[in-house]
Amino acid sequence: MAAKIFLNLAVKDLERSMNFFKSIGYRFEEKATDETAACLAISDDIYVMLLTEKKFLQYTPKQIADTSKTTEVMTCITVETKDKVNEIVDKAVAAGAAENSKTEEFPSMYYRSFCDLDGHIWEIMWMVPESEQDPGNTAK
Repeated sequence: MAAKIFLNLAVKDLERSMNFFKSIGYRFEEKATDETAACLAISDDIYVMLLTEKKFLQYTPKQIADTSKTTEVMTCITVETKDKVNEIVDKAVAAGAAENSKTEEFPSMYYRSFCDLDGHIWEIMWMVPESEQDPGNTAK
């Protein structure tokens, strides 16, 4: 059985966050979603639990990061094509996200990033498939 990843992020308004991620093309696992948490399905093995701040604090004694001042994590997701990178980031920006950094393009990868409605940084990246990579050509 493949390992699964569950990233947990605190959100201020769960319904607003869910609507945002739905608008850029993601779905939620209804079995793991209620009024305090929503299970965002990135793939069959990668999930992001969007937790209300109150729910998030049940799992840690630490304060929630103020994303207007600090970066808690940068979540990077790969997609199939450069066009898909642009599609997702453009939809995110249209839905209220802020573009986080300039577009980066290297011989074997292309990425853009945005800050979601709660200030979490998401990097969307395309990489040349391993079968097409030149071993002497590094990304940077």
